[in-house]
This record gives sequence, C-alpha cells and structure tokens, in this order.
Amino acid sequence: MNTDIVVVGAGQAAAQFCLSLRAGGFRDRLLMIGAERYAPYQRPPLSKKFLTERRPPETLLLRAQSLWHDQGIELRIDTTVTTLDLKRHTLTTTGGQEVAYGTLVLATGTRARALKAPGADLGGLFSLRAIDDVRRLRPALDAARHIVIVGGGYIGLEVAAIMRGEERAVTVLEAEDRLLKRVTGADISAFFETLHRERGVDIRLGARLAALTGEGTVTGVALADGTVLPADCVLLAIGAQANDDLARAAGLACRDGIQVDTLARASVPDVYAIGDCTRFPSGRYGRELRLESVQNAIDQAKAAAGSILGKPQPYDPVPWFWSDQYEIKLQMAGLSDGYDGAELVGDRVAPKFSVEYRSGGKLIAVDAVNDARAHMMSRRRIAEECVTPT
Repeated sequence: MNTDIVVVGAGQAAAQFCLSLRAGGFRDRLLMIGAERYAPYQRPPLSKKFLTERRPPETLLLRAQSLWHDQGIELRIDTTVTTLDLKRHTLTTTGGQEVAYGTLVLATGTRARALKAPGADLGGLFSLRAIDDVRRLRPALDAARHIVIVGGGYIGLEVAAIMRGEERAVTVLEAEDRLLKRVTGADISAFFETLHRERGVDIRLGARLAALTGEGTVTGVALADGTVLPADCVLLAIGAQANDDLARAAGLACRDGIQVDTLARASVPDVYAIGDCTRFPSGRYGRELRLESVQNAIDQAKAAAGSILGKPQPYDPVPWFWSDQYEIKLQMAGLSDGYDGAELVGDRVAPKFSVEYRSGGKLIAVDAVNDARAHMMSRRRIAEECVTPT
C-alpha cells in the first residue's frame, strides 16, 4: 500500500499539517507542492506591515527554508498541479509529471474575486492576495495621486489606512450600505466609517461600479449613478473565492469550497482538504462554514493530521480574526451574522470597547476594539455558551 502523503498547496494550512504529522510520528514520504515561488509564508501582513514597511519576502516565511529539509518534508515550489485522478491515486503537475499518492490533502487556498465590468483588463488594476501582488502594487501606489479601493472589507480598509498615513488621496467604494457589513454589526461599522472619514478617506456607500475608464491604463472609475472618479491606481478588494476548481474537476463535492466533514475528510476516500478552500459543517453555528483566517488554517490542519494519525478530534471552532487600521486593533471572535441582540461594553470614546452579539440569549460573537482582554475572554465564553444542541 502506498503510504505517501501529498499536499497540494504550500500556505499556512499545508505547513501546519506537515509539521503536525511529523510531530505526531508520521515518518513516511511527505510531499508539499506549492504554485507560488516562495516557501510557506504569512499572508495577513501583506495588507499591513509588509505593504508599508517594504520588507523583503524572506521576512514573511513561516519557518526557515532549511526546516523543511530537516523535517524530511519535500517542498516543490513554483509548481502547479493541473489534474487529479482520484481512482488511480495520482496527480499531474505542470510539465506533465505524474505523482502517485496514498493520501491526498488539498490546501489550495483562495484567489481574489474577479471584477466583471468594462475596463477590467486595463493596466493599473490590482488585487492583494500574495507576495507578488504586493511587489506589483507597491510601485503603482508610490506613483499614484488618486487611489480608488473597491470594497470596504478588511483588506480595503487596511490599505486605505496605510495610504492615508502616506498622505495619499483615497476613495473607498462599498456597494453595501455600511462598511464591513459581511463580518460585523452596525456599531463597529459606524465606528470605522467615522474613523476613516476623520482621517480623510472619501467613503462612498451604496456605490455601484459601472466601468473602469482609460486607454491601456486606468484613469478613472465610473459609477452607476454617472459619477466618474479620477484614479491612477485601483485596488480590487471585493472578497475571495475558493480554489476548488481542481477538486471539482476531479469529482469531489464542492460548494464555494471543497466540502469536508468535521475530520477534514472530502467526499472521496483518502482525500482531505484544509484551510480557506474548504467548507465544513459547524454544529456550533448550525450550518456549513467557509472561513478565511489563520485560526482556521492552523486548527483544521491539526484536525486533519490527527485524523490521519488515528487520533480524530471533530473540528468545530470558535473562529477568530483581527484587523489593524491606523492605531486601532479590531479583534473578532465568533460569527455575528444572525444575531438578535447586541450590547456595547466599555468606552467608545477612549476608544476601548467591545460589542457582544447574542442569538436566543446565547453569546455567538464579540468584536473588541483595542481590548485584547475582552477578546481573549470572549473566545472562552463563546465556546461555553455557543454549543451544539444535545
């Protein structure tokens, strides 16, 4: 029997999975294949310090390059897996090389959601998901006088804060009626809207992008109401979609992500999936979730490794996230969508406060602003209160 484990992907989830396997005593062949030209690295700093401090790529690496060799983990970077043959237990990479596996783990992550509008093929349009995205974007930002950011979520607002710190003109276009609507409640949205407006960001809510204008390179953004905004550089920050194309083409069950169970097992034997690319059932929240976070990447990777090592522990997390904007740190625990009550605790003016969200009397999420203690306590409280019904 082939006991080789092959991991498709070389991000945070893939790295944690491989290290957990080795720590758990797995000694057979372990191969990690990454499409990018870098060893596993951190992604959250891309829209934070890495963008503003212009650090070399090596500063983002999760581990020293030598560690993978020392742990007996084969790492192939700059290599794309093109097809999977689940019946034959093989995959094919660029160049036509075939690789056999005993167990396959998919950690393919996400990609930036594409803009479907006239002018989307113009130069000067950027996304921010990888090191090379930053290396292309940073020179354009340096040369820009007017920057338009499409999307008022984490990435869009983090970049807006950096650009205002550099005294550049920034416009944020948000199609919804408030910022961060997909991930937080109205109080937090209002706080960050005020924060950014006071720092000089031009925020347009309910703004529908109709087209990008320009000859070869973008020079403006046309809105559905007829407004045309000047733009030397446009950052697209309208969310991400799961890289589940490879899995879908091979016949695995997918629904905006590779569907797995609480042990990270996909719909075909000997195949697991972990990290941002997955959709898994949560008894805690009573639905399937697809999470894009460091917490999910690390913890689901550990769960998959435990399953393979014969030490299964069902995965049903209290998710947590964070965002740095100006001097403000937002830390979020749980999922607030579907709440029927919200309570503000602390001093909004300081600012040091949190908002607690409840559904049916149970604490389901807490958003903490500059309050690390409230964040840590809330993770414990949600784990205790937001539990699977028996």
